[in-house]
Amino acid sequence: MTSAANHAPLWQPDPDRIAAARITRFQAWAAEHHGAPAEGGYQALHRWSVEELETFWQAVAEWFEIRFSTPYARVLGDRSMPGAQWFPGATLNYAEHALRTAEDPACAHDPALLHVDETHEPMPISWSELRRQVGALAAELRALGVRPGDRVSGYLPNIPQAVTAFLATAAVGAVWTSCAPDFGARSVLDRFQQVEPVVLFTVDGYRYGGKEHDRTGTVAELRRELPTLRAVVHIPLLGTEAPEGTLDWSAVTAGDTEPVFEQVPFDHPLWVLYSSGTTGLPKAIVQSQGGILLEHFKQIGLHCDLGPGDRFFWYTSTGWMMWNFLVSGLLTGTTVVLYDGSPGYPDTGAQWRVAERTGATLFGTSAAYVMACAKADVHPGRDFDLSRVKCVATTGSPLPPDGFRWLHDEVADDLWIASVSGGTDVCSCFAGAVPTLPVEIGELQAACLGTDLRSWDPEGKPVVGEVGELVVTNPMPSMPIRFWNDPDGSRYRDSYFEMYPGVWRHGDWITITDRGSVIIHGRSDSTLNRQGVRMGSADIYEVVERLPEIRESLVIGLEEPDGGYWMPLFVHLAEGAALDDGLRARIKQSIRENLSPRHVPDDIIEVPGVPHTLTGKRIEVPVKRLLQGTPLAKAVNPGSVDNLELLAFYEDIARNRT
Repeated sequence: MTSAANHAPLWQPDPDRIAAARITRFQAWAAEHHGAPAEGGYQALHRWSVEELETFWQAVAEWFEIRFSTPYARVLGDRSMPGAQWFPGATLNYAEHALRTAEDPACAHDPALLHVDETHEPMPISWSELRRQVGALAAELRALGVRPGDRVSGYLPNIPQAVTAFLATAAVGAVWTSCAPDFGARSVLDRFQQVEPVVLFTVDGYRYGGKEHDRTGTVAELRRELPTLRAVVHIPLLGTEAPEGTLDWSAVTAGDTEPVFEQVPFDHPLWVLYSSGTTGLPKAIVQSQGGILLEHFKQIGLHCDLGPGDRFFWYTSTGWMMWNFLVSGLLTGTTVVLYDGSPGYPDTGAQWRVAERTGATLFGTSAAYVMACAKADVHPGRDFDLSRVKCVATTGSPLPPDGFRWLHDEVADDLWIASVSGGTDVCSCFAGAVPTLPVEIGELQAACLGTDLRSWDPEGKPVVGEVGELVVTNPMPSMPIRFWNDPDGSRYRDSYFEMYPGVWRHGDWITITDRGSVIIHGRSDSTLNRQGVRMGSADIYEVVERLPEIRESLVIGLEEPDGGYWMPLFVHLAEGAALDDGLRARIKQSIRENLSPRHVPDDIIEVPGVPHTLTGKRIEVPVKRLLQGTPLAKAVNPGSVDNLELLAFYEDIARNRT
């Protein structure tokens, strides 16, 4: 690995920025009060945070003034994984902390939320109004008989009503779960039927790409197929009347009741998130009120450096963990920007326009959107006023080196670029943003505080400067407390702890450099392993998709029964491009020169599109199964795919090979 002495980073925070960063102030305070190292910068602070895990999390709780209504006996009652027991004896409430800023008369009329739709006109909701709505709705939920532990579901786009419904649910100690309205009925039922909700919040439809999409038929089906529902609340986004037997949103939020925050144990369930469920029913992942509260305070307040006066935008839907993460911006007194619409409407530059109109200080998006902007010749820094944007953060897939360069060249040369990586499983980041560290092209800045991140070889030995499995060797507060309907914990253990008992194995290939930065190579279960040389699929995509003719690609490595190895590359071409001998040669040459001759594909095959999960991740493992001859019905859960017809194309390829 290149050492820091041999080159200049892409970006370096200046001394004023380092001094002003909240993480710098936290370190000085933790040094004074908890024995953290005062010198040595972030690396020393991180080492202390994992070596003195209990002291670190106690410091986080004190720094952010967590309101424990009953005290904790100790920080970590049991540190075994799975089953770590955090802050036993403590009680608190997440929603109380999310609405704390409303208690300050100086801030009560400032915007807590800025709602933006495809008109790109921001609509503010003040802290006091959000708190009033949550109080009113929480009282209505209690009147409906909703009790702590009951499940409340939302079939909602990224709108303020979704935030109010979630916070009211958390206030009563119930368990929130949501899906985006572009999910079809089967996908929603695969998720909600597992948790048996008692209340459902729905819209009549949504707007996307300049069109209205009616959802009344889907909602009717959900009502029929969810027998545990006691109430359905109708949000008339398209202006329709509430169907018979439903409650109207305006009626259930009309009151002026002071919110009552149910004080629940630290490990009380806050929400259920779902894995993509590409090969079976989605895993229903349960995270706790206290665990999420502490993890998100740390992540948003220290790593994202967000607080009062900041505006936090991330392009997401309610079906993705980033929505839950975004809403937690409220914890630090940050104004949260909710964008409901297409990421590229009316043109590819749409998200930058939202950043300009809302004064976003942290702009969160996907690596795919950044690369789409680069290909579409978008010039954000030239065409929009992005002077308030301090940080552009990306997730969903690794940001390629060309993406770093493009953001630096086209947004601002003094731009903090944070590629972050984590998972639905922890609803947070393992590695990513650190406001006081330099940014290296193609690298995540560092492992996050309190995250004992390692790269391990198959024997479980740590490696530096070479590819290994992403593991976490000590518990994090936001690790799942359990999966729903997994009474003996076997699905949970099999998901993360089978390869290395007692150690979280996430399923990503990573390199930890000698500088402590992190490179993500993609999923380890779809790793390309040719003649013992392992490579992540993300490395292939980064090289191939630099070519202007390639819109998107998918690479699969297939171990064959005769001991051979077949590695096809599927390419979805840009409009007007043709897969001729010249393009094939350029693809192979790019991979040979930039990666390795061993990873030149055996075949390059044009496809009508690349299939994705409903949250936009490329589907590699199900395609691999199809190519191995697994029937479509067994290779993939149809409700988890954005375009099932595309998979039939890959099934045909498998059929024609045999």
